[in-house]
Amino acid sequence: MKKIASKIMVLALIAMVAVSCNKKEETTTVKEEKIQKVTLAQVVTEAVDQLYEYTAVIQAEATNNIAPTTPGRIENIYVEVGDMVKKGQKLVTMDATSLSNLKTQLDNMEVSFKRIDELYKAGGISKSDWDAQKTQLDVLRTNYQNTLINTTLTSPLNGVVTLRNYDSGDLYAGNPIIQVQQITPVKILINVSESQYKSVKLGMPAKVTLDVFEDEEFTGKVTLLYPTIDTRTHTFQVEITLPNANGKIRPGMYAHVTMNYGTMQHVVIPDNCIIKQQGSGDRYVYVYKDGKVSYQKIALGRRMGNRYELLSGVEDGAFVVTTGYTKLNNGMAVEVKNKEVLNGNTEAEN
Repeated sequence: MKKIASKIMVLALIAMVAVSCNKKEETTTVKEEKIQKVTLAQVVTEAVDQLYEYTAVIQAEATNNIAPTTPGRIENIYVEVGDMVKKGQKLVTMDATSLSNLKTQLDNMEVSFKRIDELYKAGGISKSDWDAQKTQLDVLRTNYQNTLINTTLTSPLNGVVTLRNYDSGDLYAGNPIIQVQQITPVKILINVSESQYKSVKLGMPAKVTLDVFEDEEFTGKVTLLYPTIDTRTHTFQVEITLPNANGKIRPGMYAHVTMNYGTMQHVVIPDNCIIKQQGSGDRYVYVYKDGKVSYQKIALGRRMGNRYELLSGVEDGAFVVTTGYTKLNNGMAVEVKNKEVLNGNTEAEN
């Protein structure tokens, strides 16, 4: 009986050992199965165009408010909003009563001074009397010219009428009667970062697109660099001029301006390796080295299709994880399925 019991105990021990070994094998198998498989891409350094985009509003090259210097009755307005006008074209005439009175006074003064001038030449009056009469005549001539200018109002430039505040017969009381804007060319003012101050040059080209003309690209050039930098924003203004020969671009249109400040050698990475940290604007990637991955913070530059310019965070030639990173942790060992190498081919990892 004892022998049978002993045999039973031995068999039980053997079974326990077998079960234990099986559990160890299963645990090892599970652990092996938990090693995350990943796909890698090698990052490279390239010459990257330093393109910067700015948003702005189209402005007229020049804006002129047409109005007399003194109040008065508006006799006629000859243009409407939207009319194209030429430099020197008559736009408005004011009541000419004052001009007529001054013209009569001036004609009389001219005749009077002619007689005084003859007397002076003959020695009939003193130099001081002649000077006094000449001064009165000059003042009257100036008054007449000013009144003439303010009676017939002309356009100082080629442009389009963009505003009209009065009708013929109204009494002018302060606001501009009409407004004329020069739109050939037009201009754009953009605010450029202080860090690009040395990169912007007069005459350099700028590519411009407009929301209203989605399929067209216009080319302008830098025509003015403002000499001061805003202490709050650390930006300075740059003026860009567009020819606008056909006049289709109008002030107020929304524009996107792209400036190219040359090229720089920067690492370029695929967009499918970038991880956005929740709750912040930080971006990270997993970098692979010696069988493990590390969690690296990166700084992105401009997007180029399905790739990004990298300003910092990953060195040239490093491998980053492009698939399988959702279950990774910093320092975790991984199994590499394949690598996307510099020549664009994909190599399986042995």
